[in-house]
Amino acid sequence: MLLAIDVGNTESVVGLYAAEGEVAADEQGGFGIGLENDPLRGLRYHWRLSSVPDRTPDEHAVLLTQLLDLEGLDIHSSLSGIAVCSSVPAMTAALRQMALRWFSGVPLVVVGPGVRSGMPILYDDPREVGPDRIANALGAFHLYGGPSLVVDLGTATTFEAISAAGEYLGGAITPGVAISLEALFQHAAALRRVELVEPRAVIGRSTAESIQSGVLFGFAAQVDGLCRRIRGELGESATIIATGGLAELIAPYSELVQHVEPWLTLEGLRVLYDRNVGGRR
Repeated sequence: MLLAIDVGNTESVVGLYAAEGEVAADEQGGFGIGLENDPLRGLRYHWRLSSVPDRTPDEHAVLLTQLLDLEGLDIHSSLSGIAVCSSVPAMTAALRQMALRWFSGVPLVVVGPGVRSGMPILYDDPREVGPDRIANALGAFHLYGGPSLVVDLGTATTFEAISAAGEYLGGAITPGVAISLEALFQHAAALRRVELVEPRAVIGRSTAESIQSGVLFGFAAQVDGLCRRIRGELGESATIIATGGLAELIAPYSELVQHVEPWLTLEGLRVLYDRNVGGRR
């Protein structure tokens, strides 16, 4: 099986993909929202963890071993490949060291310079494109073709534009929900943290409802506004896909998001691994 690890600034997502030709039964009672999470894609197990830059290579090995053990799997007999996409340099190095020490016989692909993506990167400086953005673009084009537009709602909200020919064109980056809320609470003494659920109306009748309205409807409006502008340059037929830890929170209030893919980055990692190592897992 392929172990795919997507390290973000706040959270890390880990997925275990079935071997080629193996049917992935839905053993976890659901893969998320709708047909976008069809278990036949091969994602057998997935976990969402806090990103801890100070975690050592040995601690990463222990954590992954325990996660698989909870599912009744032995990590050494189950793994035949590892793919890593990381936005946190300290964790990138630690995971690479973990793989080299504990899984030296397992092929390892870390997204970065020199890794074959099969997708032309038309950024002015391709080295500036984050590995998660490349993985998202690969996953989106693999699943939906082009033109397509990915909205990743994580620590930052990023927009990735993919052409009809499968080229990465660029996109946009804005502060994410968590960053914006943290700035609000730090600089407005009278405001407090609230549960992010849908308020009774857009016009909030309390401070809590006003914050809920601003976050849920405001960020959905930001997503729609930028998507309209990007789609104006990319093409009106572009498929719009939402992913990231907050996608399932914000996407239901968007008018333009067509698909919610919580594990899109993992899917891109799977594609990238196959292009560099081959489809045998």
